[in-house]
Amino acid sequence: MAEVVEFRVPAGSAQTLLVWGLEPAQGLEHSLFSVFSKFGLLYSVRAHRNAAVAGPGYYAIIKFYSAGDASRAQHACNGQRLFQKSPLKVCVCTKQKGFQQQVLALNSNKCQELANHYLGFNGWSSRIITLQNVSGSDDENGELGKALQKRSVKYLCAVEVTLPNHGVCTRGVGLGEADIENSEDPLELVTATRRVQKLAAGKALSSAFQKILLIVLENGKVAVEYNHTQEEPTDSLTEEELKGLIQVNELPLEQFDLEEEVLSDLSFDDELLSWEMPSN
Repeated sequence: MAEVVEFRVPAGSAQTLLVWGLEPAQGLEHSLFSVFSKFGLLYSVRAHRNAAVAGPGYYAIIKFYSAGDASRAQHACNGQRLFQKSPLKVCVCTKQKGFQQQVLALNSNKCQELANHYLGFNGWSSRIITLQNVSGSDDENGELGKALQKRSVKYLCAVEVTLPNHGVCTRGVGLGEADIENSEDPLELVTATRRVQKLAAGKALSSAFQKILLIVLENGKVAVEYNHTQEEPTDSLTEEELKGLIQVNELPLEQFDLEEEVLSDLSFDDELLSWEMPSN
């Protein structure tokens, strides 16, 4: 039976394992990651101290991207000692109560990690179509005094993701914005500008990946489908039309939730318009 994997934060109970009976130990989360990552790509591993009424020890919540991987891990690890003296209890969560109902888009770093795992390092590539400075486009609010104290830096970015082995090409648009406390400080302006550019590029990359569905087959092979439910009007525009629309009109964006970007891990060089997200 095939399973669909999306570029979104795993929110289903079948993708989540509850592990309890954990003994206190240094590097507990690292030990859990080492064991459970053998069964598939992990989104997160979180260890927590038991409540006082439950006695000493820890429990952990482990999230997989694939429900099939979570099921295999549960069957293999339940009742095993693994890295400690006493056996662990592992179960697949069956109740949705308490889980996040709103499905969030993965940030750009997680998107790359997921793409590399299922498609291979050379199975995808990305490039920036355009990166436009749209600062000041909404400053006509009459609050001159406030505008003199703070300056807003805003960039809009369009990114294209290509999966050559599957004949799929998608686009995404992202907006990055930040306020500058001291507009007279050139260093602060440069720092804020680079940060906003990275944020816009990361959001655009994540947006492009939202239109890709990974179909994981029983034999381990991966097929790809275009997610039409995430399609946007800009997807049908040519590159020149898209650049012009952004430059002239400041492309209106739908509000969407996104995980916090880890900007320090986002590769970005000085030649932004020719930048290509590395797939390795």
